[in-house]
Amino acid sequence: MKLIVAVAKNWAIGFNGDLLFDLPDDMAFFKKTTLDKIVVMGRNTLLSFPGAKPLKNRTNIVLTTNREFEAEGCIICHSLDELFTELKKYNSDDIFVVGGGKIYNELYPYCSEALITKVDAIANADTFLHNFDEDENWYLSYASEVHENNGLKFMFNTYKNKTIENYEFK
Repeated sequence: MKLIVAVAKNWAIGFNGDLLFDLPDDMAFFKKTTLDKIVVMGRNTLLSFPGAKPLKNRTNIVLTTNREFEAEGCIICHSLDELFTELKKYNSDDIFVVGGGKIYNELYPYCSEALITKVDAIANADTFLHNFDEDENWYLSYASEVHENNGLKFMFNTYKNKTIENYEFK
């Protein structure tokens, strides 16, 4: 399982349920990377999508404790146990955690990789990602050249988890 996200220099990822940055190249990378794959998200992330509709051409899995919640075109799980049982059906390399903050921070220990777009900016935020640079179990394995969109500079980075190569959902 992998994690994919864009972060500010202070590991901020969101404010009031919205993304912090408008980066077309990052959105294209996200789409290309997750197309025809499995995306795992929280309820609020799904609701933040246009029309609160699942991402097209992907298997959308929503983790929520709200037992009443239903969403057409999504698989709903109500606990980590339920989620891990569902994820057993798929190749771990095809699973991407896509948000939000609570889900990222709950699931990153089970990820083998984190695809993190680092934006050279500080943003006003209320949601933050775990700092992978300060985690001894993770290391930076790849950093792209600097890209720029809408006056913002950013790099595509891959972090790898030293403790697991591929988490097997049991």
